[in-house]
Amino acid sequence: MKKYIKGFWDYSFLLSELVKKGIRLKYRRSYLGILWSLIEPLLTTCVWVIVFGTLLGKGGRDFPMYLIIGRLTYNFFSGATRSASKSIQANASMIKKIYVPKYLYPLSAILYNFVIYLISLVVLIPVDIYCAVIPTWHIIELIPALCLLLIMGMGFGMILATLNVFFRDIEYLWNVALLLIMYMSAIFYYPEKLLKSGYSWVLNYNPLYHVINMCRGAFLGYSISPQAILYTSVWAFGTLIIGFVFFKKKQDEFILHL
Repeated sequence: MKKYIKGFWDYSFLLSELVKKGIRLKYRRSYLGILWSLIEPLLTTCVWVIVFGTLLGKGGRDFPMYLIIGRLTYNFFSGATRSASKSIQANASMIKKIYVPKYLYPLSAILYNFVIYLISLVVLIPVDIYCAVIPTWHIIELIPALCLLLIMGMGFGMILATLNVFFRDIEYLWNVALLLIMYMSAIFYYPEKLLKSGYSWVLNYNPLYHVINMCRGAFLGYSISPQAILYTSVWAFGTLIIGFVFFKKKQDEFILHL
């Protein structure tokens, strides 16, 4: 662990450059650039509010806020893990030429998506005003929620980055898994009925749902149970440890499969 911390510090400048490169590449062919991280979720939320809030008659005054928080948080997890899973192959030419700690590539993929996610949270201000949601002290709970989200993203990202070097189909299987995770995260529906049914385990066993719920609670003024926080923390730190150990054990074999 000490070696990792020293390596992380020694290559912190390179990591920051990789993060900047990732952001530039994501919006390189867009005229509006990073502004799309603000405009796109607003436009999508408007569509979802019309479909689920108006046509299907679901949701209350704070439904747009509920929707956009869930969507932004899920989008980070989805985009970050997808980017991390392809990060080793995407940088194969550099890996073959010079020595750079290989964990920097999936880590930078997670971090640049996290930066974009943090910027996109700015759209919550106009939505908050529209929904007439008054911030409470619960807003400070956003900090641990974001930390757990980032840690979980890193853990899954490192595992996927490692697996995808040896099994290229992991990328496609993960896309299917993400679709399932989206429906298990109560992004565009209220979970009350599902939690009271015999299918409550679908949400209770999904750590991403609890993180999304923490983020929603921070803005909408409620807390989730300590058991849910503990469960999510175990998942986040567990996947992080497994991810880094797994990556470290397999990284020397990467060059044989690139």
